[in-house]
Amino acid sequence: MSDKPLPSFDATEEHAIRVEKVKKLSDLGIQAWPEFTPVSHTCSQLKKVENVVQGEETTTSYSIAGRIMSRREHGKTMFMVIRDRSDSIQVYVKKDVLGEDSFTHISHLIDLGDILWVEGPLFITKTGELTLAVKSWKLLSKCLHPLPEKFHGLTDVEQRYRQRYLDMISNHDTQKKFIARSKALSAIRSFLQDKDFLEVETPMLHPIAGGAAARPFSTHHNAYDMELFLRIAPELYLKRLVIGGFERVFEINRNFRNEGVSTRHNPEFTMLEFYMAHGDYRDGMKIAEELIAHAVKTAHETTVVEFGNHVINFTAPFARMTVEQAIEQIGGIDAKMLLPGKIDAVIAEHKVHVANKNASHGEKLFALFEELVESKIVQPTFIIGYPIEISPLAKRDPKNPELATRFELFVAGMELANGFTELNDPFDQADRFKQQLGAKAGGDHEAHNYDADYIHALEYGLAPTVGVGIGMDRLMMMVTNTTSIKDIILFPTMKNREHAG
Repeated sequence: MSDKPLPSFDATEEHAIRVEKVKKLSDLGIQAWPEFTPVSHTCSQLKKVENVVQGEETTTSYSIAGRIMSRREHGKTMFMVIRDRSDSIQVYVKKDVLGEDSFTHISHLIDLGDILWVEGPLFITKTGELTLAVKSWKLLSKCLHPLPEKFHGLTDVEQRYRQRYLDMISNHDTQKKFIARSKALSAIRSFLQDKDFLEVETPMLHPIAGGAAARPFSTHHNAYDMELFLRIAPELYLKRLVIGGFERVFEINRNFRNEGVSTRHNPEFTMLEFYMAHGDYRDGMKIAEELIAHAVKTAHETTVVEFGNHVINFTAPFARMTVEQAIEQIGGIDAKMLLPGKIDAVIAEHKVHVANKNASHGEKLFALFEELVESKIVQPTFIIGYPIEISPLAKRDPKNPELATRFELFVAGMELANGFTELNDPFDQADRFKQQLGAKAGGDHEAHNYDADYIHALEYGLAPTVGVGIGMDRLMMMVTNTTSIKDIILFPTMKNREHAG
């Protein structure tokens, strides 16, 4: 062991004491971080062992390894609780069994938080608790810092995000949330694969930021001497795959958007996007509601869940209404006031920001929807009838070319999904991209760029296709009743320590 002090963000007296114990262990020939030792069982497996009798030790010995979460000494005996990935179990240490030296070492040099291997038979205490009687032990990894206080866990919110490992050690509910997230994501994959969707991976680095209306992160590739962008959406690459013959594809992966941070936004987030040839936006809504209901039921065994102050019913089918119906019924605006000659007065009255200074009537309608309606939608609701101007990748409604064959799903005031019948006319798509360039010149920094390579791909023929994107982090917030997105992302984006205010 080096004599140099270890660098530490929270070097305390306790840290120094534990470092000194490492030296003492080394002097005794005990390694603080040795090679692994095999175990026979997990804690949960031990709890399933049958025919364990109160007061009598089993004839079979078992070995486990885990972190010491609590301990209490009674002279020549000691009880500890050890936790592994599956569960926790009590272990019993007795001086007469281990011998004086071994008992002294475990008593004086082993701390809460240390990872320990123990071996011995099982028995049931007088209070009825299954316990492992330690016959031998081995330190596997020394913990150099005290754990957070047992009953309150890690209470500093920022520290929970910066030191998620510590949050997970001390807050069992945190572990449960991420286990639920993992199970829900697995259920989503299985759901789509059962419907003959193929999981794929597409580039994270894009030469042109496209597939969504958002500001990208940019970087520079030295070898090619070119600017690249972290992807804001995988859409245009996934549709290239549909053109290539993969008629049903999906991807669950990261997107990156250089935007604000809030309880609902993180610059790096997880999206599901799936694309299905020979379907339209109505098929997309059906699959989306079935998929979401399946994910929620997998985590909860019911489709009715609590989220914040709401009880959300994810039972399919979900409600549907148009943008204009929503502005009227939820936003409380008389339909007559949404006509071209009167809508500007409504926008001024409600002080609604419109990004494009040359905004069309459709763009103004959408701005009103975002300001007056979106946050008020609680139960899962599909909004349809979107203006074509704000849907540059969607096919026009054959019954009304001013509208897109598109939907967005809102739950508890949040957009959860977006989908539409994909625009597969290369001439129309080229015109839409040009219109987006005009919007960008008019001040809309989130407008799309012109992607000539994608237009060229469309010229080879994209079958009638529906595409859907679902925000996985927001869905997992609802699955786990978590009102801040940072609590459902293992390592959320944080300011540097020196900049944290």
